[in-house]
Amino acid sequence: MTKYDERHGGPYDRGGADSWYQRSPIPHYWTQGTYNGVKIEEEDMTPDEIKAYFAGYDENESSGCHKDWF
Repeated sequence: MTKYDERHGGPYDRGGADSWYQRSPIPHYWTQGTYNGVKIEEEDMTPDEIKAYFAGYDENESSGCHKDWF
């Protein structure tokens, strides 16, 4: 199993957060933590960063855990 960098705001973390909040998967990450530094969008991400984003997204989707909005 691949081990991903789970730092706050990184690609893996953002993928998991997008799934948690039931947002569409749109790869991105932040350079200095969520909403801090520069937002890096998919067109500027490496293939490994995109893979990490989707790994975080897919792992959370598999868990079935999502924010309860009610």
